[in-house]
Amino acid sequence: MAKIQIEDGRVAKPFTVGWDPMDGVMDDPDNHIQRFLSKLTGMFYDREAAERHLRQHGDVLLYEVYEKKIPEADGELQFCSSITHPGKIGDEYFMTKGHFHARRDTAEVYYTIRGTGYMLMETEDGSQFELGEMLPGRTVYVPPYWAHRSINIGDEPLISLPVYPGDAGHDYGSIETAGFKHVVVERGGKPAVIENPRYGRMNEE
Repeated sequence: MAKIQIEDGRVAKPFTVGWDPMDGVMDDPDNHIQRFLSKLTGMFYDREAAERHLRQHGDVLLYEVYEKKIPEADGELQFCSSITHPGKIGDEYFMTKGHFHARRDTAEVYYTIRGTGYMLMETEDGSQFELGEMLPGRTVYVPPYWAHRSINIGDEPLISLPVYPGDAGHDYGSIETAGFKHVVVERGGKPAVIENPRYGRMNEE
């Protein structure tokens, strides 16, 4: 079990931690974050479909994260196991909320362990977007200043290892307000990118 020793706000000694590659559960995590549909209905472009899914199927778990408490300091590295579960809301695939970094000038890498999906990346004004393929053994590089979210297009959990600077932080509020300009949906049995009709007003009822 990993026990992190902190001195003067820094990790004082090396440590190791593992997790199960089949389910992404980390050994002895300090935090286990779970995101359920009831808290994320407003993040899907078809909010009515999200609310209908909630009524019909209950408060399903969309994604979860296991992490250690690494100091949020320059020079440290944050990492976690990220698990996005399979499913769709209407025709939009299960996804993470997505975020910018609070420090916009910081990058992130995601190494995929299991599953099939995409990393949707977008500039702050939505004028540029990219889809990074997430497959076992592949790494997605997210540059500074790009918002990003994981999207599961398969029928098994999408498990990845994100690594980012210790003081990068997370800005979820911008996504809660504006959303992503582009979303990934199923069209003819395949993933497709469409423009989000609710872009810029995601938190409106």
